[in-house]
Amino acid sequence: MSFGNTLQAQHSFKGYIDNDRWHNEVYLSVIDDYRTLENINDEQIISKATTDDNGFFEFQGNQLESTNKIYKLHVDNCSEFDQNSNHFQGHCEDSNDIIFIAKSNDTLVFPLGFEDQIFCKVASTNPKTSAFIKIDSLKEEMKYAYGEYRSQANRTLNNKKWFKTLQDFGKSLNEPLAELYIYAFLSDRSNNLHSFYLEDLKTNTYYDDLLNRLKATYPNSPYTKQYAAELTSDEYIISSSKEKFEDKSYVIPWLYVLFILLLGSVLLNIWFLHSKRKQKSKINTQAIEQLTSQEQKVLELLLDNHTNKDIANTLYISVSTVKTHVNNLYRKLNVTSRDEVKLLFNK
Repeated sequence: MSFGNTLQAQHSFKGYIDNDRWHNEVYLSVIDDYRTLENINDEQIISKATTDDNGFFEFQGNQLESTNKIYKLHVDNCSEFDQNSNHFQGHCEDSNDIIFIAKSNDTLVFPLGFEDQIFCKVASTNPKTSAFIKIDSLKEEMKYAYGEYRSQANRTLNNKKWFKTLQDFGKSLNEPLAELYIYAFLSDRSNNLHSFYLEDLKTNTYYDDLLNRLKATYPNSPYTKQYAAELTSDEYIISSSKEKFEDKSYVIPWLYVLFILLLGSVLLNIWFLHSKRKQKSKINTQAIEQLTSQEQKVLELLLDNHTNKDIANTLYISVSTVKTHVNNLYRKLNVTSRDEVKLLFNK
C-alpha cells in the first residue's frame, strides 16, 4: 500500500469505522503506564476525531514524540452522560480499541476488515507498529490451549510452555516495548500466571536482560523507569522470602516458639491427667462414704477378688447376706457387675 509523501515530523493515523455500529467519535490516547493498557482513561487521551458520513477519521499533526511510544485508538457506544461521569475512569462494555507502537513521523492506516471489523489490522510506515497485534494473536492461541482441557496438569504444562513461547516471541520482534506488553500480561497480579512468574523470576535471567534492552533503546523513557522499579520490587519480595527461611536469625526464633509450644502442650497434658485423677479420687471417696461400714468391708474384699463365700467366711455372715450387701453396693455405686466396680476404682 502506498501512503504518498509525508511531511517531516508529521504523523497521520487514519482509517474507517462503521457509523451504523459506533458513535462517530474516535479517541487517540498515549499510554505512559503499561499497566493501564486495558483501561480507558481521560487523562491519557490526547485527541479526538469525528468521522465523516463514510466513517472516515484521521489524526494528524506534529505533537507526538520522535521515539516509539505506545498509543491506543478506541471507539465506544457509551452515552454522553457516561462519558462525562465515570466512563473514562472505568470501562465501557460496548467498545473496541487497538494498541500500537508509533512515533512522530509515522503514517498508519486502519482499514475496515472482514464483515466491517475495525482495528483488526494496520498498515504502517513503522515496522514495529503491529507488534501488539501479533502478540494478541498469539495470546488467543494460548487461551485455546488452556481451554482445550481444564485440569491442573494441563495448566502446569501450559504455564511452562507459554511463558517460554511468549518471551521468545517478544525477543524475536526486536522491540522492547512489545516485550513489555508481554511482561505486563505475564506478571499481572490478577492473572493466574502471576505465581508462576514469581517462581520464574528466581532463576530466569530474561527479566534482567529485558531491562538492559530497555535502557539501551529507551534510556529516559517512563516505561524503562517503571519496569526497573517493578523488577526491583518483585526481586526484593522473592529474596526477602528466601532469606527468612535460610537465615538462622529467622529460623532460630521459630524453633524457640515451637519448643515453647511443645513444652506447654506436655505440661497441659500432665495437669489434665492430674486433674482427672484428683476428680476421680474425689468421686470414689464420695461413693464410699454413702456405703454402710459393712458394705465398705464387702467392697474392700470384693476389690481383692474374694468370692461371695470367701467374704461370708471372713465377715462371719451368710452368703445370702453377702449377696444383699453386694446388690446394695451395685445400686449405690450405679454399677451392675464386679468388673464395673473394679473399673470404677481402677482395680
